[in-house]
Amino acid sequence: MTALPNIQYFLGANAPTGFYSLYDHLLPSEQARAIYILKGGPGCGKSTLMRKISAWAEADGLTVEYILCSGDPDSLDAIIVPALGVALVDGTAPHVVEPKYPGAVERYVNLGDCYDKGALWPLKQEIMDCMAGYKGCYQRAYRCLGAAAEIMEDQRATLLTDALSQKLAKRAYGILSREIPRKKAEHPGQVKQRFLAAITHKGPLCLYDTVLAQCGRVYALTDNCGLAHELLIHLLAGAVGGGYDTVACPDPMAPDRLSHLLIPQLDLAFLTTSALSFPSKPYRHIRLDTAADGELLRRSRPRLRFAKKVSAALVEEAVDSLAQAKTMHDNLEAIYNPYVDFALVDQTARGIWREIQSFQAD
Repeated sequence: MTALPNIQYFLGANAPTGFYSLYDHLLPSEQARAIYILKGGPGCGKSTLMRKISAWAEADGLTVEYILCSGDPDSLDAIIVPALGVALVDGTAPHVVEPKYPGAVERYVNLGDCYDKGALWPLKQEIMDCMAGYKGCYQRAYRCLGAAAEIMEDQRATLLTDALSQKLAKRAYGILSREIPRKKAEHPGQVKQRFLAAITHKGPLCLYDTVLAQCGRVYALTDNCGLAHELLIHLLAGAVGGGYDTVACPDPMAPDRLSHLLIPQLDLAFLTTSALSFPSKPYRHIRLDTAADGELLRRSRPRLRFAKKVSAALVEEAVDSLAQAKTMHDNLEAIYNPYVDFALVDQTARGIWREIQSFQAD
């Protein structure tokens, strides 16, 4: 059997303003056959259930898109089986998911029923203390990321002149004419929003394997000052206008701006590689920093170096707080796990999978 592509993204980001959610882009309800919203607290088996169903789906030859947790990328927050229009998602805070067409499309799955509630009651105070410390770590991480983002924005504002915006727009139009064939499209392409990168307890992480699984030609954009959006926004408009479906990936440190763009139909991707180097040889390499006004860049170099150093230190502090939060979450799961009926989790997973299998006959 041909190996299935490794498609992984994030739908949430640890961002300067707090948790930033793209979960409304999980799978459009109008296009979905079924969306299972998993409810339940720490350690109740949500990720375990999703891994079971994804393994069964892949064994049936179905491609699965994995949505990783931005706090802990080793944990799942959702899975999508595009061919069947099916998704399963952890619908608990901070990425609360509520049904749009309850019963017809979305179904609640209450994994809280798998807890031994009587055994957990004596542990109430221990659980409450652990929960409070966990939330405090995230609040500190967001404050650090907020301060880092302010400094990064100062870097960007220093170099981004009207002339530079026009220069990058012109560069984008050149790329469009060379790489994105004009075709008579009856409809614009569809845009799917995903985070390709995240600030995690392991540090900044970018899912390059996801890109390589879908796109063989990669433009690596060296960008240390947040300029990539000025190029990518024109490439996105051109690709969508040409009828090509795209994956638009915001910057977790500035979610209103693009950081990466994938056009799988053209085997083409544009990746910003400021802090994380692309592991393969790119198809093309563009140094966006050098597009800035040379004299302005020379005068601003000491200020930019200082800003880069300070913002990196603040992100490192945020990562340290996320690591502390991860330890506390592990402690919470250790408290809960002995009192979870995993046989019931497995039974629930098998029931959902039988229903999903029935969709293949529809």
